[in-house]
Amino acid sequence: MNTTYCVHCGGLLSAPGHEACRTPRTALEPPRYCSECGRRMVVQVTPSGWSARCSRHGETSSMSSATTG
Repeated sequence: MNTTYCVHCGGLLSAPGHEACRTPRTALEPPRYCSECGRRMVVQVTPSGWSARCSRHGETSSMSSATTG
């Protein structure tokens, strides 16, 4: 996976101003934007976790990110 975009604001990671995106609060939130293309994702939060789907790059979930991260 090529991480180019911020998953919380959708901006380029190389751009300045991501201090608000890197807080303990945001570390617990599901991604809202695709890290590969910056598109807004469809996010579903349940009591057992979350899933997020990009129209171009598919689905990720709290279960898949817990095992890979």
